[in-house]
Amino acid sequence: MTARPVLAVVDDDELTRTWLTEHLGAAGYTVHGAATGQEALALVERVAPALMLLDLRLPDGDGLKLLERFRELDQELVVIIVTAYGEIETAVQAVKTGAYHFLQKPPDLDDLLITIDKGLEARRLRQRVTALEEQHSWQFADVQVVGRSVVLRGLVEAVGKVARAGRSTVLLRGESGTGKDLLARAIHAQSDRRDQPFLQINCTALPEHLVESELFGHERGAFTDARERKKGLAELADGGTLLLDEIGDMPLAAQAKLLQFLEDSRFKRVGGTSDVTVDVRVIAATNRALETAMAEGTFRSDLFYRLNVVPITIPPLRDHPEDVAPLAEHFARQLARDLKRDPPRLTPDAMRVLEGYAWPGNVRELRNVLERALILEETLEIRPEHLPAELSAHGTATDDAAAFVTLPPEGVELTNLELGLIRQALARTDGNVTQAAKLLGLTRDTLRYRMEKHGL
Repeated sequence: MTARPVLAVVDDDELTRTWLTEHLGAAGYTVHGAATGQEALALVERVAPALMLLDLRLPDGDGLKLLERFRELDQELVVIIVTAYGEIETAVQAVKTGAYHFLQKPPDLDDLLITIDKGLEARRLRQRVTALEEQHSWQFADVQVVGRSVVLRGLVEAVGKVARAGRSTVLLRGESGTGKDLLARAIHAQSDRRDQPFLQINCTALPEHLVESELFGHERGAFTDARERKKGLAELADGGTLLLDEIGDMPLAAQAKLLQFLEDSRFKRVGGTSDVTVDVRVIAATNRALETAMAEGTFRSDLFYRLNVVPITIPPLRDHPEDVAPLAEHFARQLARDLKRDPPRLTPDAMRVLEGYAWPGNVRELRNVLERALILEETLEIRPEHLPAELSAHGTATDDAAAFVTLPPEGVELTNLELGLIRQALARTDGNVTQAAKLLGLTRDTLRYRMEKHGL
């Protein structure tokens, strides 16, 4: 049998403190009492209670200041304010400061027990999310990569290797929204250039005639409106890393100058005559098929081979759906922090909707969906109805598959259907996971994830 959480009752009124301690003890909790702020601080350090009932008026300190001290000692401590009539405004301020809830004296015992139970559940959810993030995330300085798939682990391993590869150029390939810029930042953060600048230029966002100037700078009078010398990003990133995002859209004229720069680390500003030499590592990223662009004559083949020294391909999110859950938990916590609210719980039904969607917009789309839900729904949990309707309506099945499976009038348990198909595929291939994945139109990693989910 699991022991009930430890509670603390902090109130200078002995009758109130004794009443609360006795009734909470009778409810199965281990309860410690304190009459002053100093006693309460010592209690937090000594027994680390999970939840505290706190009177705002204590003989040796202000309750709001004590609340801040408690949160410094234990960020997971749940504090419920028990306040006298007439102090509601202060209690509301305490909730804004970080208290979980407040109740008026004398509290109704049933309401108190329900509030305590909900507060402890909120604590357990926060701890669960923290544990998930610690288990399924990698920290590179201020860059966090989240996921649990074999694919993600391979990318994290590649980051470490590439980061140690000096000035070797890197080409990141993948669909829009897969996190190419995040991986580039992780490579920089893991390298010995981490204390130097990380700058990036989006080759699509700038007009063609400004790309070269933005990249290499210009001299005064080089063109209309060039009233003074301007350093380009390649010069400003000296000693650090330069990310060329959407490199496939770089104009041909700028491509030629970039190729020369990659060869000898030198360039001339637009309108300049003298060389500028810098030490910059270049990482390029694209969602385009550069081989097609080369065949069409819009991308130089010599530049491609110069950039493609260390190629890394980031797969779309639909190819590693086992990363949807840890990513969703991570974004929910991150966005809640930005919005200054408690992180919501993603219900199992909501998570099934998220994991069943194909995510054409990849990780960026997942984050946007959760941000929308947190902004529009002020709730402690996210349910399927809080998610866009297209997520539930979207189907990845082909017309052939739809004809193969006919929904009976009484409905069907989708989880059991999936389990049955996986078992059939494994039986037909004598347990060969790779071949079974091909039969089901899945990647090997995705099938392994679904097998683990069903306990196979």
